[in-house]
Amino acid sequence: MAGMELAPFRPWDDFFPGFDRFSKPDVSDLSRWNNRVISNLLYYQTNYFAAATVAILIVGFLNPLGMFVGGAVVALVFMGSVWAGENKAVIKSFKKRNPTLFVACVLGISYLLLSLCGGVMVFLFGITLPVLLILIHASLRLRSMKNKLENKMEGVGLKKTPMGVILDLLDQQEEKVNKIQDFLESKLKD
Repeated sequence: MAGMELAPFRPWDDFFPGFDRFSKPDVSDLSRWNNRVISNLLYYQTNYFAAATVAILIVGFLNPLGMFVGGAVVALVFMGSVWAGENKAVIKSFKKRNPTLFVACVLGISYLLLSLCGGVMVFLFGITLPVLLILIHASLRLRSMKNKLENKMEGVGLKKTPMGVILDLLDQQEEKVNKIQDFLESKLKD
């Protein structure tokens, strides 16, 4: 956690500028879509954390025990899946090739465990809804030049943020760092 810094809160007119800065992703090019999502997750991370916190607080106010149990179950399942991904080659390669499916599996296992406790509604509204809204925004929001520059700095390691750590745990940063490193090496040779 040393050297970690919080990304700045982006203004509302940048976060939601109007419909002209939103576009349906190209589903035929999954790597480009994944790049857009990761870039937006890094750039708007503080806005996403704030929106998720508001949703969690509302649901937590309505059902504090259920929200605590739901958060604990999801955190434990996520930590267990990250540990398994680091120690089992099959899970690590699955996580790297299918990050969306991996997160869906974590949420699915959390749902099953919470259904045993009777906390399904808390899970749906307090945990899944914020994650879904964040992924929808990150998928639809077009990137700006400032967004791309900030992400390059994050990928090279000049900045380390909470979302960068989460994406590292999901093995989604490594490819970007390799691409940037290859680009820089090619420019240095020229």
